[in-house]
Amino acid sequence: MTAPASLAKFLSRRAARASLVILGSITLLCIFGPLFSGHSYDRVYRDYVLVRPSLLAHPAAPEISQALDTITRRLHAQIELLRQGNDELRLTVESGNPIDPRALRIFERSDVFGPAEIANSEREGRRVAIDVALKQKVFLFGTDANGRDLFTRTLIAGRISLAAGLLASFVALTIGVAYGAIAGYTGGRTDELMMRTVEIIYALPFIFLVIVLVMIFGRNFVLLFVAIGAVEWLDMARIVRGQALSIKQKEFVAAAEALGASPIAILRRHIVPNASAPIIAYLTILIPRVILLESFVSFLGLGVQEPLTSWGVLVADGARNIQGSTHLLVFPALFLGATLGALQSLGNALHPGDGTAH
Repeated sequence: MTAPASLAKFLSRRAARASLVILGSITLLCIFGPLFSGHSYDRVYRDYVLVRPSLLAHPAAPEISQALDTITRRLHAQIELLRQGNDELRLTVESGNPIDPRALRIFERSDVFGPAEIANSEREGRRVAIDVALKQKVFLFGTDANGRDLFTRTLIAGRISLAAGLLASFVALTIGVAYGAIAGYTGGRTDELMMRTVEIIYALPFIFLVIVLVMIFGRNFVLLFVAIGAVEWLDMARIVRGQALSIKQKEFVAAAEALGASPIAILRRHIVPNASAPIIAYLTILIPRVILLESFVSFLGLGVQEPLTSWGVLVADGARNIQGSTHLLVFPALFLGATLGALQSLGNALHPGDGTAH
């Protein structure tokens, strides 16, 4: 089947189209969403801790009241009159001592209020009318236990998790394809030795290998993804080896050998290209597997470090706060589950047994 025909058959499947739409939407949202969210992923809002998801702008009346109580205590003043507009407040405060206009900077340090200025002063500055702006904030997914916007952090976490899947899968693809093709084409004792090495590595616990690699290279998240890929190439190597054992018996390989082609040229031009169908199919399974492994490693505290985050880190935080703040778990888990499900569905559509990947 030609490539255009294979692509047309693949795209004719509803599950394949839906998977591509979901993956594309999540990827675009993770890339560009933080640019328009209005929040930085590491910005801490001390006045908005564990805020629940909402489409309404903050601050709400209780948040304004709580923030004013804190500020007036620091000013050693009492509020006599309060009027609220759409985006500003007019309040009259009285103190036993004159209120220094420079002390009003305390409003700007709040997450609730903007700049404040004295509109009127009486009793030698002990009773003043203050106009203060309100900072409008929207938290679509709420905030976490540190007061950080969960929507922005979920999208930034998506960048990390998707990058982990792609980078680690690329490492596993490179090592696995090269190793398996060489083992299968060479055969004999070389093949036996190489595959016994694979079986030995299989016997080692995955977490033990990751811990050792983290201890050697440190907690650099890029090196961590490379480390995950470096231990995930084993299945790829076995798949490619099996394909190489079969393909090297074909007549076109014998013809290439008779014409004097080098082993490297045969591997590059004949063995690997003709094994591409199962490689592509397995790659769509490997990417979600790597993302899940990264999430598991981050869940254990061995992954990315604050203030960066990944879906695994957010899920771990949500699990710790599930009783009082379920939104901390629900949104990252939805993004992670949708991505894994779409990749799994895409892998099923690309399975070489159905002919779409040939």
